Amino acid sequence: MKSRLPFPILHEDSDLIVIDKPAGMLTTRTRAKETSTAEERLNDYVRKGQRRSRRRVWLVHRLDRGTSGVMMFAKSEAVAERFRSAWSELTEKTYLAVVEGDPGGGGVFESYLRDDERTMKVRSVKDSRCGKFARTEWRKLSERKGFTLVEVALKSGRKNQIRVHFSEAGHPVAGDVKYGARAAPRLFLHSARLRFRHPGTGEWMEFDSPAEFDWRGETR
Repeated sequence: MKSRLPFPILHEDSDLIVIDKPAGMLTTRTRAKETSTAEERLNDYVRKGQRRSRRRVWLVHRLDRGTSGVMMFAKSEAVAERFRSAWSELTEKTYLAVVEGDPGGGGVFESYLRDDERTMKVRSVKDSRCGKFARTEWRKLSERKGFTLVEVALKSGRKNQIRVHFSEAGHPVAGDVKYGARAAPRLFLHSARLRFRHPGTGEWMEFDSPAEFDWRGETR
């Protein structure tokens, strides 16, 4: 029997699995003892309860622990590497985020991002040789009680990209204490849509996970 999963599968075929990850679940291990991750749960699922099975899934991209929504895993290393090597050309990702204050009607953030080992955060740097280029396009959807709901289109897939760009603009994602926001029940960041070119058929596929933020940290 296949293992029961704590999240829905939006799509599955011989090449990949698309899931709707809940907030609070790690994508993959950050420490050896962590087993209740999306990756590990999917490994149990594809092995159908057979512990000696060599079947597994491969990580293609990540969502932070506090981020919910659509994400994809590959069923082979070749498919995973194909996506990783041409991520921007093969995929389009759209997020919903609640940010503190009112950043305006829309715009574009561009910078070079790098990990700061001293602070354990990601930050923008001026020297392109010291960071990776990141472009974040966004537009305002609504405003309520000192917060703004924005739709974000990523044109690159850098670590903490949305969180860093809005924080550096003075409007951190609600609940993102790490990047300067006030404490909240959750990180108000949701992967709402993933569109990609299928590695087998070449056709574009799209999967959505609608989220309604009620400003208290609950979705759906």
